[in-house]
Amino acid sequence: MDGDIFAHSHRSGTWADKYTRRLLGLDFLVGGLVVTLALIIGPASADVGRGYILASLAMPIVWVLTLAMSRAYERRYLGVSDEEYRAVGRATIMLLGLLAVAGLFVKVQWSRMYVITLIVGLFLLGVLVRRLMRHWLHHNRRSGVLMQRTVVVGRADAVAELIRNIKSSPDQGMEPVAVCTSAMDSNWNSTTDIDGVPVLGTPLEAISAVDLCDAEVVVVTSHPELVGKQLRRLAWALEERGVELVVSTGLLDVAGPRLSIRQSTDMSLLHIERPAATRRSVILKSLMDRTLAFFLILGLSPLLIAIAIAIKVTDPGPVIFKQKRVGVRGDMFTIFKFRTMCVDAEKKLESLLHMSEGNSVQFKLKRDPRITGIGHFLRKYSLDELPQLFNVLFGTMSLVGPRPQSQAEVEQYEPDAMRRLHVRPGMTGLWQISGRSDLDWEQSIRLDLRYVDNWSPIVDLQILFRTFRAVVAGSGAY
Repeated sequence: MDGDIFAHSHRSGTWADKYTRRLLGLDFLVGGLVVTLALIIGPASADVGRGYILASLAMPIVWVLTLAMSRAYERRYLGVSDEEYRAVGRATIMLLGLLAVAGLFVKVQWSRMYVITLIVGLFLLGVLVRRLMRHWLHHNRRSGVLMQRTVVVGRADAVAELIRNIKSSPDQGMEPVAVCTSAMDSNWNSTTDIDGVPVLGTPLEAISAVDLCDAEVVVVTSHPELVGKQLRRLAWALEERGVELVVSTGLLDVAGPRLSIRQSTDMSLLHIERPAATRRSVILKSLMDRTLAFFLILGLSPLLIAIAIAIKVTDPGPVIFKQKRVGVRGDMFTIFKFRTMCVDAEKKLESLLHMSEGNSVQFKLKRDPRITGIGHFLRKYSLDELPQLFNVLFGTMSLVGPRPQSQAEVEQYEPDAMRRLHVRPGMTGLWQISGRSDLDWEQSIRLDLRYVDNWSPIVDLQILFRTFRAVVAGSGAY
């Protein structure tokens, strides 16, 4: 038995080994390049003495060591966590402190440009290296390479949901190879596999499944047989085999920054921070929205005027299309858009409903005959939505938020979906950068709810940046 245990204690050639080796090599190279640049543009030739030479020669190794001390190579963060990037920041600060201490001991007055070039260069290139490495890893994982063989343990319905989520997120790097569930799940139809993943026993037989499949990860979801002592014993057995243990909380769409561990006497409790919808956060969001909208209107005013003239010249009728939408707390407001359809578009809608290519609630048609010539261009680059900047300026909308929907759509909400009305609808949001018209109704609502529960100023800026890229690429709605 002991021999079997220790036979699994070391696993070489895993994706983490390949990732880390590449990362170490690139970090060492970055250290050499940046310190060379710092020597060139930093101190004068006459000031380059023994201290500079020793520090510069040691810098690539020192940089890698400070990254290691900052947990930049910790396996659980590689490729999946922003902690990788934060570790680069910690390493940069640590290196700055080392330079200060080293300067005192060897009596060297470091050149300001040398230090600035070193710190800024290492930080920026350190983050860039991790970004490129993550892109390389995710590209491989989408091709089915560099995956972790995963055993999923828990109640059958929870396991099925978890497997679907894992398969839909290949960037996480998990490949379900076995399931351990209990016969007590009598409401489950299949006893041999779940979503194509074979069932190899009960939760108490998870270790046997790990050994049989040579698994690298075990994911545990809710099950009455795996709590307390049983879960602790499973963790011990996996530790001896060098296998990772991941426990699913069962929480949907709760962002990492809202989760923290609260230590109790003999257990760890998961603390879930409330969403950021405090009065102070709402005021900050409104101030940021209106300020950005004001400057965007000023900057884009020539474009707005040009689009208005083009619409008026090419198609008779009003320039601005107005429609009632449901806003925050269910209050109705008028949304503004550049008109992209013929004047009698609403009257023609009834005859086109049977041709809808949208989801079960929203009407969408790629080759909608009601769209004008210039309307196709405006929609492709989302220019028709620019007048909504005035909605943001007036406070009825936000730059980022749930999709603004009609009263007819809101009337079809289930109770959970009403939560999306807790914040102002947005010009863009997770729906804009995640598929837009290709999303079904449930996916659209889920993205809106995820935003409502996890929004923050940083999240808003990230969504705005990704929206800008999507607009430039011309991936607008039809």
